[in-house]
Amino acid sequence: MHLMEKGEGENQTSVTEFILLGFGDLPELQILLFLLFLVIYIVTMAGNILIVALVVAYQHLYIPMYFFLGNLSCLETCYISTILPRMLASLLTGDRTISVEGCMIQLVLFGSLVTTECYLLTVMSYDRYLAICKPLHYGTLMNGRLCLQLAAGSWISGFLACRIFMCLMPQLIFCGPNEIDHFFCDFTSLIQLSCSDTSQITPLIYIFSFLDAVSPFLLTLASYICIIATILGIPSTTGRQKAFSTCSSHLIMVALFYGTIMIVYMLPKSGTWRALNKVFSIGHTVVTPLANPLIYSLRNREVKEALRSAVRRAVTLTKNPD
Repeated sequence: MHLMEKGEGENQTSVTEFILLGFGDLPELQILLFLLFLVIYIVTMAGNILIVALVVAYQHLYIPMYFFLGNLSCLETCYISTILPRMLASLLTGDRTISVEGCMIQLVLFGSLVTTECYLLTVMSYDRYLAICKPLHYGTLMNGRLCLQLAAGSWISGFLACRIFMCLMPQLIFCGPNEIDHFFCDFTSLIQLSCSDTSQITPLIYIFSFLDAVSPFLLTLASYICIIATILGIPSTTGRQKAFSTCSSHLIMVALFYGTIMIVYMLPKSGTWRALNKVFSIGHTVVTPLANPLIYSLRNREVKEALRSAVRRAVTLTKNPD
C-alpha cells in the first residue's frame, strides 16, 4: 500500500495488491490440493485440446454439433487458464498476493469467457433443437454460414462484455482491507472492498449480467422444453433413446455449468456459507472445463471412433517411423 492525496490535503491508503485467501485456512492440505488441481489442469488442457484436434482432423466430425464442440473446448482451455495457474502458484509457494491490475485483468477475462460460454451453450442447445424438433429442415437451416455466424456472435458477445468491464472497473478505488476470501478475483468481493461510490456501477453490472447470463439460460431452457416435449412424443422407446442420446452430453454440461453458478450466487456471502461458496465455485470454474472432454469422449460414439482412429494412427507411426 502507499499514500495518495485525497481532497483537501487528506491522506488515504491506496491498495496496490490484494491477498487471495483461497484455501489458506487449510495449511496441512496445500500440497495435496496443489497436486489435485495440477492433475485436473493437465487433464483438462490435454482433453480439450484433443477434442479440438479431433474435430479439425476428422471429416466425419465436420458437422455443426462438433464445430460448436470444438469452439467450446477451445473456450474451456482459456476459461480454466484464467483461474488455475494463479491458484497453483499460490498453493505451491504460499504467496497469495495479486496486484490490483492483475486482479482486474483476471476479472475481465473471466467475465468475458463466462459470457461467451453462456451464449455458446445456448447456440448448441438451438442446434440440438433443430436436429430433434425439425429434422427434415435441419440441413437447410443449420448451414455452414449460420454456424460461423452463431459461433462468431458468441465470441463477439464475450468481447463486448470484456470492453464493458474494462470501462467500468477503473472507476473502482481501493483504500481499505485488501483480503479477498476466494481463490480468484470475483466482482462481488471487489465491490465489497471498494471505497469508491459503486451506486452506478453495480446496477449496470447486474443489468449486463442479466442480459449475458440469464437471457441465454432462459433461451437454453426454452430449447430443452421443446426438445423434451418432442422426445416424449416419439412413439418408440428406441426412437426416444436415440433422440435423447444426441443431446444428453450437452444437457449434462448445461446442468453442471448453470447449476453451480446459480448455487454460488444464491448462497449468502458471509459466515460459514463462504466455504460452501468456494466449493461450488470450483464447479463452474474447474469441474465444467474438466467435464467437457470427459463427457463428450465417454458418451459420444463419433468422438470415440475418432479417438480410437487417432490412437491406431499413433501406434502405427510409432511401430513404423519410416
